[in-house]
Amino acid sequence: MVDEYPHYIEFRHVYKTFDKPVLVDSNFWVDAGQTVAIIGRSGVGKSVTLAHIMGFLRPDNGRVIVAHEDITDFPESELRRIRKKVTMVFQSGALFDSMTVAENVLFSLELREDYDEANKEEVVNGLLKMVDIYEARDSYPADLATGYKRAVAIARALAAQPECVLYDEPTTMVDPIMSDHLADLMLRLKRQLRLTSVVVTHDLELMNRVADRVVFLHQGRVIFFGPVSDLEKADHPHIQEFLALDRVERV
Repeated sequence: MVDEYPHYIEFRHVYKTFDKPVLVDSNFWVDAGQTVAIIGRSGVGKSVTLAHIMGFLRPDNGRVIVAHEDITDFPESELRRIRKKVTMVFQSGALFDSMTVAENVLFSLELREDYDEANKEEVVNGLLKMVDIYEARDSYPADLATGYKRAVAIARALAAQPECVLYDEPTTMVDPIMSDHLADLMLRLKRQLRLTSVVVTHDLELMNRVADRVVFLHQGRVIFFGPVSDLEKADHPHIQEFLALDRVERV
C-alpha cells in the first residue's frame, strides 16, 4: 500500500462541483509527520478539501488517498476505520455542552479499543496538561473562551490517538495571545507526537510557524504548492495580492 501511495495524504486530479466548481484539478500531498497549510480567500474550497480527507464528501473525479490508502470509493464501514487514524478539530470545537471539559475528553477516550478503564483519570489529566487547560477540567464549554474551547477540542482529538489531525481555522476569533498559544501547542504536538497535520487557515503567521508546505487555493485550483519559504517568491498576482493585504492588516 505504502509503495503505491507513498504520501500519507494525496489529492490526484480532484474535482468537486456544487452549484459551481469548488475544486478543479486539485493536486497536492502531505507526507507522514509533515504539516501542510491550506490557505486562500473564503469560499475557495479549503473546508471542502478537509471534508474529502475525512470522507464526508466524495470527489466527482480524481482520487483521494488518506493514510496511504485510496479512500475514494470506500464504504462507510471502511471510512470509519480511516477516521480512527485521522481526526478533525472543528472550528466550532463541536464539544458537548452538557459535559465538563474532562468528560468531553473522556468521551473520545472511551471509543478506543485499547482503553484501560483503570487509568482513565490519569490519561484525561495528562491530555489536559498537554494542551495547558488542566485547570479548566471541571468547567463546561459555555464557560470557556473560544481559544480554550479549541484547546479542549484538540485534547479530545488526541484522546483517540490519531496519526493525523485536521485543523479547521484554529485561530479564527481568538485573541493574539491565545492564537500564539495554539500555534505553540500545534508545533509541540508535531514534534513530540510526530503527528501529520493539515491546517486550513487564513492566518499567515500561523502558517509560517507550523507548516512545512503550503497549498494556495484560488477559485478551486491549486495555484501554489510548495515549501512555505517559497510562497513569497510566487509570482501569481492573486498570491502577491493576498500577501500584500496581510501585510497591510498587520500594520
